[in-house]
Amino acid sequence: MTEKSFKTADLWSGLVLAALGIFIVMEARQWDFLTSDGPGPGFFPVWYGIAMVVLSVALVISSVLRSVSRADGAVNWHETGRALSVWLALVVSVAVLKLIGFAISFAALTFFIVAVMYRRPLQVAASVAVTSAAGFYLLFAVALGVPVPTGILGF
Repeated sequence: MTEKSFKTADLWSGLVLAALGIFIVMEARQWDFLTSDGPGPGFFPVWYGIAMVVLSVALVISSVLRSVSRADGAVNWHETGRALSVWLALVVSVAVLKLIGFAISFAALTFFIVAVMYRRPLQVAASVAVTSAAGFYLLFAVALGVPVPTGILGF
């Protein structure tokens, strides 16, 4: 292994996530895995932790096996800015969720991703945003009966 392979973000994030997954599994083992009613409070966290460990180990292995794509190790700030803008849009969407409701918040997030990030025409972005928000609302609120946050407009 070269020294560069140890400096990759995938390697270090994979190691940290593997440690977090092991911690989750160890803590969740203290809770009931199965009860007479079915899965207990430890069921989901145990499987989530196991999946986290397996996927992070795969990330570590792949980062060690592949060569570093950028020889100079420089950060591509354009791509980093685009990724951070999606995270910011998600944060704003979650922050205004109770105020404007799930449907509008999700539609606005979807519109931003399609129009700004994928650079599609505004008509396409609007149709994807409305269709996906309506689909999620119909699936969860109507078909499954799961309450979704409603905003000041009532949906």
